[in-house]
Amino acid sequence: MDQERPLRERLIDVGVELVLSEGAGALGLREIARRAGVSHGAPRRYFPTHQSLLSAIARRGFEELGVRFTTGATGARESSPRERVRAIGCAYVGYALEHPGMFELMFRHDLLDSTGRAPSDQPRLRETTIPMFDLLVTLVRHCGAADPSVTAAALWANLHGVAQLWRWGSLPLMLGSGVDGVGRLVDAAVNAHLGPEPV
Repeated sequence: MDQERPLRERLIDVGVELVLSEGAGALGLREIARRAGVSHGAPRRYFPTHQSLLSAIARRGFEELGVRFTTGATGARESSPRERVRAIGCAYVGYALEHPGMFELMFRHDLLDSTGRAPSDQPRLRETTIPMFDLLVTLVRHCGAADPSVTAAALWANLHGVAQLWRWGSLPLMLGSGVDGVGRLVDAAVNAHLGPEPV
């Protein structure tokens, strides 16, 4: 770990490493402080509550997910809007399956609903999802949806459900555990909300 980084960032770095390797349940203040090589009281200088530190760690997850959204949407600029929606869907579900601990942390309602815990130059945690949602709405609009915001919201809810049910083992039990099953579910979700793919 880079000891030259400001302590606030080092604590978040440790928290990210911990949630990725051991899951959200491992994120105790004492353990984060121990791994950062500081006293157990040191995090309180930057994070007055455990919840505020968890929010900062979850923010890193949203930042990475946002990069994946943008990459999925712009990676193939020649692709149709529908193909770009599918790429975003795969990025979303893929992130959830690759980083289950972080994904779980990111959608904890007590963190999303938090107020006054972000640095003054950053939006509240829930608001970090707005650019991702706006991107999805724009693409859905280009696909010809009559009510792009509602369609995008329903698609997001569908993709979130796919991610959760796959992580919990329910969908693999029903469909088999092949990776192609996830892609087929993303396709089905896109088709359900945007209509059948034009021939």
